[in-house]
Amino acid sequence: VQLVESGGGLVQTGGSLRLSCAASGSTFAIDDMGWYRRSPGKRRELVAVISSGGNMIKYAESVKDRFTISRDNVKSLMYLQMNSLKPEDSAVYYCRADLAYGWGPRWGQGTQVTVSS
Repeated sequence: VQLVESGGGLVQTGGSLRLSCAASGSTFAIDDMGWYRRSPGKRRELVAVISSGGNMIKYAESVKDRFTISRDNVKSLMYLQMNSLKPEDSAVYYCRADLAYGWGPRWGQGTQVTVSS
């Protein structure tokens, strides 16, 4: 399974961005998926996760009510709609897929999000 993120960029405070994560390869093995981020000098942190069927979703407290995670299993895509962006949201955002059969997680290469004040 390969994951490729897109949609990052530079946006002003209060603006919006939509990140996409495209999966390819053995996508039938993808279970839960999630978005993580890493800011300079900080550990990578969970932003949001979504179950395989999309019925279970969890957000970090810092992004609740501002970010929305979703997925389209037919198209093998996952999204992160980010609204009301703040400078502290600036980070490299990574897509993660948990795989069945004990194959372990897969990560994308990351996409940079920069929010200017």
